[in-house]
Amino acid sequence: MLVGEHVVLRARQSEDVAILHEELYDDVPTRVRADTRGWTPVGSEHSPYSVHEGSADAAEFSVVERAGGQLAGEAILWEIDPHNRSAHAGLALRPGFRGRGLAEDTLRVLVDYAFSIRGLHRVQLEVVSDNKPMLAAARRVGFEQDGVLRESVWVNGSFADQVVLSRLAAR
Repeated sequence: MLVGEHVVLRARQSEDVAILHEELYDDVPTRVRADTRGWTPVGSEHSPYSVHEGSADAAEFSVVERAGGQLAGEAILWEIDPHNRSAHAGLALRPGFRGRGLAEDTLRVLVDYAFSIRGLHRVQLEVVSDNKPMLAAARRVGFEQDGVLRESVWVNGSFADQVVLSRLAAR
């Protein structure tokens, strides 16, 4: 387990899957803003939140709020590249846990894991440009904007800009 001020990141458990699937995957308007792959209906037995063996190129976590111990969402490092010592980060919080500072703490814990445990040098985050809360949380954790990919993602019937941010390990 990885412990932050407000969250704990732990391995996904089978009882997490149905909750994450219903509240994150089946929330189509929100899901299509967080994943560049097109949404298709799948049952929870084929959920992207299913528990499976770990892989060298991804680290998936369930996010648990420390106060109360409730499942708050998911966090992931993906496309972990050991040669270039880089990865992409992502997180999604259940609707009832948004706006409470958990995204910032989750990012802080995830980045610390990437740098201190995995030995990475760079963590990248891509955010739809109108997601002001996530952009603000990332900046508070030390992410800096690398650029904007103009109209690079298809979101709810139109193209949207995507902001690319990164954080480098302390030297």
